[in-house]
Amino acid sequence: MAPKDEKKDVEMKDAEKKDEKKEEIKEIPKDPKTLLIEAINSNLQIMITAVNSQDLRVLGRVIRSMTSLRRTMRSDVLSAFIEGAFDPKSPSKDSCLALVPKVTMADEPIKVADLNLPKDIKNALPEVEAFLTVLLLGFLIDQKEPAKAMECADALIKRLKNFNRRSLDQLNARAYFLFARVYELAGRISEIRNELLAAYRTACLHHDSIGQATLLNLCIRNYLNCNLVEQAWKLVSKTSFPESRPNAQYARYLYYIGRIKAIQLEYSDAHSRLTQALRKAPQAPKVALGFKVACNKLAIIVELLMGGIPDRLTFTQKELREPLAPYFAITQAVRSGDLKGFQEVQQQHEALFKQDKTFTLINRLRYNVIKSGLRGINLSYSRISLQDICTKLGLESVQDAAGVIAKAVVDGVIEATIDHEGQFLKSNPRVNLYSSAEPQKSLHKRVAFCLQLHNDAIKAMAYPDDKKDEKALTAEALRERENAQLAELDEEGDDDML
Repeated sequence: MAPKDEKKDVEMKDAEKKDEKKEEIKEIPKDPKTLLIEAINSNLQIMITAVNSQDLRVLGRVIRSMTSLRRTMRSDVLSAFIEGAFDPKSPSKDSCLALVPKVTMADEPIKVADLNLPKDIKNALPEVEAFLTVLLLGFLIDQKEPAKAMECADALIKRLKNFNRRSLDQLNARAYFLFARVYELAGRISEIRNELLAAYRTACLHHDSIGQATLLNLCIRNYLNCNLVEQAWKLVSKTSFPESRPNAQYARYLYYIGRIKAIQLEYSDAHSRLTQALRKAPQAPKVALGFKVACNKLAIIVELLMGGIPDRLTFTQKELREPLAPYFAITQAVRSGDLKGFQEVQQQHEALFKQDKTFTLINRLRYNVIKSGLRGINLSYSRISLQDICTKLGLESVQDAAGVIAKAVVDGVIEATIDHEGQFLKSNPRVNLYSSAEPQKSLHKRVAFCLQLHNDAIKAMAYPDDKKDEKALTAEALRERENAQLAELDEEGDDDML
């Protein structure tokens, strides 16, 4: 037994030595600057490969990576890449270098030789220049340098007009997005309206679906920010959103349509578009949070204007709880019919509502608050004086109360009659709802919806081709088909521009 125990001890010691060696071999984590250089080089290599192989779908990955690159961007790294990757004869090289913010850093300056740029970079110089300039423009926006950002945006758009390459379509769309953002932050968005419309016409002529989707949204946003709702609706009615659209751009398009419909008093259609936009938005909690907050705010007001009450879960989500707190107070006031509380909340958060551009819609809720209060009074009292109703609802005079009650009776909000001689409201006896045809109509509506959903599901089913046997496919063909499906999924998951 002793020799066996000795062998076990030796094996355990050897295992401990191996573990110690593994711990010593652990890689030292790279510093952020090295990781940033590697990420930019990786994107440049993807662009070069896409241009050489004419497989332009993978460029979507480069566009989506720009958001993460902007968070870690450094001026010294950006200057080194512009110095090394730009064509020496390019007219925009010196101007881009002059626009890079000068930040004092303790690190040594980066040499171009240390960047390890891809060898075939000359084959994709326009794409590389556009990519680095877009990164510079985003960096200037983040550094809050509006003058330099505007100069860079104007130069970038002017430079891109000299090229007509399909490999630049996605970078064009991103450039115009940041171009419009710079002018919006400067309060000069009306100056670029003609430029955006001309770019949209060019994208339509080039059959650039990504450019069409992005520029159409930018044009609609331009009109809405200038309160030109009729012009925005004319643009929407005269154009069509491309079918092969990015999911993120379609969500924004639905949101803008919802805003227009809400202003035009078409609340049902507006609520449908806003709900669809929320479903199209990324479902991750912290992704596209600003878009989801804006969409939820408008959807809450529209649902209140329709006479409904939003679901309480909308206000209890962790990420939305604080931004939606004023709208929750408005919802509580509408639900309880408290006109005085509604006016207090409206005055308290007036600046926020004007910033969100929902103040006009919230003003329309005053009648809804009164209607909710009247419903409660109608259920509680069989007979009540107009003076008491005026006191409970916080109305100014009995004449105002009589007018509001008369409108509610005509609209079918309450079932009652007004006795003008006795100055009181008399509620009619309530009829059993289940003795009417309303339950049958509701059931019929739900059955029709389910049948329509079933028919749409059958139409959307995809069947395999009878001419090709699934088992006869080679391994290479299966691999190509799988790569194509993965590429489609990548394009559908684009949520960078929200």
